[in-house]
Amino acid sequence: MSGKARINPGDIKLLAMDVDGVLTDGTIILDGAGGESKRFSLHDGHGIKLWHRAGLETALISGRESAATTARARQLSIKHVMQGQKKKLPAFESLLAETGLSAGQVAYIGDDLLDVPVVVRAGLGVAVANAVDELKERADMVTNSCGGAGAVREVIEYILKNTGRWDELMERYLV
Repeated sequence: MSGKARINPGDIKLLAMDVDGVLTDGTIILDGAGGESKRFSLHDGHGIKLWHRAGLETALISGRESAATTARARQLSIKHVMQGQKKKLPAFESLLAETGLSAGQVAYIGDDLLDVPVVVRAGLGVAVANAVDELKERADMVTNSCGGAGAVREVIEYILKNTGRWDELMERYLV
């Protein structure tokens, strides 16, 4: 990742993310009946599971409503799922009120113009590598990976490694 965090990564308690273009590559597949499919990265999913094992929370704030998003959030035990949020900053403020966290305790990952206000407000604002320029210019950090291709995992590893949590999580794998 490039850029510099404004805050200590150890202050982050919640990772909030957009969905389309962050957890997915931004592609939506529609069948002839209008059914929707999305492609999610397994590496990102495993990263989210590691994040939860570290005792941290996750949230999704999406501009679209999607059954695929609901299903993926359920699979990954993402507690806070806010869909159909055309204005994401009020949703973010609601999330802060619900969790009792400050903006400085939240990292947010986005890719498009709707994400700009939240990336600016969050303690750690992150743009994926293929985000729009307007977001990258305002983000604290930009991932090396594109949305849907490990960008979320990259942010998770960055935070966990820079807070001393990574080694303990790896004990179960590196026997």
